[in-house]
Amino acid sequence: MMTSARKLSAAMVTLLALLLGLLLPMGASAASPSVLVSRVATSSKVMALTFDFGSDAGNVSRILQILADQGVKSTFFATGQAATNYPDAVRSVVAQGHEIGNHSYSHPYFTVLTSAQMADELSRAATAIRTATGQAPKPWFRPPYGDYNATVLQAVGNAGYGHTIMWSIDTADWQGVSSTAIRDKVLAGASPGAIVLMHVGGGATGTPDALPAMITGLRAAGYQLVTVSQLLGAAPTGQTSYVVKPGDTLYKIASLYGVTVSAIVTANNITNPNLIYPNQVLVIPATTPSTSTVRYVVQAGDTLYKIAARYGVTVSAIVTANNIANPNLIYPGQVLIIPK
Repeated sequence: MMTSARKLSAAMVTLLALLLGLLLPMGASAASPSVLVSRVATSSKVMALTFDFGSDAGNVSRILQILADQGVKSTFFATGQAATNYPDAVRSVVAQGHEIGNHSYSHPYFTVLTSAQMADELSRAATAIRTATGQAPKPWFRPPYGDYNATVLQAVGNAGYGHTIMWSIDTADWQGVSSTAIRDKVLAGASPGAIVLMHVGGGATGTPDALPAMITGLRAAGYQLVTVSQLLGAAPTGQTSYVVKPGDTLYKIASLYGVTVSAIVTANNITNPNLIYPNQVLVIPATTPSTSTVRYVVQAGDTLYKIAARYGVTVSAIVTANNIANPNLIYPGQVLIIPK
């Protein structure tokens, strides 16, 4: 016969199991955050033209016809509302061989939503897109307004979207800028692995007229236009990709690869150098190794004086070369440039 203590212990185990069941629904499991991509590290002259398909169909028919005439395949990020209100248009995107990604259901700012609300937006959009096209939008997601943070990337990853696709060239076409301005911005910003942001509606009246000359100009410069999945598959040969880790800073990453912070900022179209996120993928621009500097990884117990003495340089030279604010604060694993 079970004693009172054993009964109490069994009851506590049962209660704990019930509580865990509430906190961790059946089938739930931890997932990696969605990988943030604004461009792809490659020396191959490939670029992706992408289109956001929001609340109105706008010029989607004209855009699809131009892409067909030019033999270009692109990636479209559709909202659930677009798939619900314009199922034929969204169906045409897929029928003509273009990729389709998830752009949320109602186009809200994701950073103000709870994780549950984000999951609902993604799920409703996926259902609407699948109903209209027979195709799921995974694993590509583009956040409305480009609005994201680490919490968003985790929620999106939990929902099964392995990549959050941003852009390196923003045409700002939704502001009603001219077709000439759109074309010139893309041609001026063209680079291997670039991702171009355009829209099918929402004021983007200049986009259809910009496309023919844009495509012709890019091809004349030697670029092949591909989908996002094809771009991500491009072999990185001339540049390096780096996945941001917790605690990373741009300065730390730049020191690790021997490049400047400004070079990384430019290569990744970063607007705020103080905002990088774990699991974000950064392009590290190629550099020519310098024979005039040495890189040293700080060991436990090191001081700047000890390191300077080892290499026959002054502490102030190391401080200047590494932009160190406090010479007394260095840490194991830190990469220092030793000037010669």
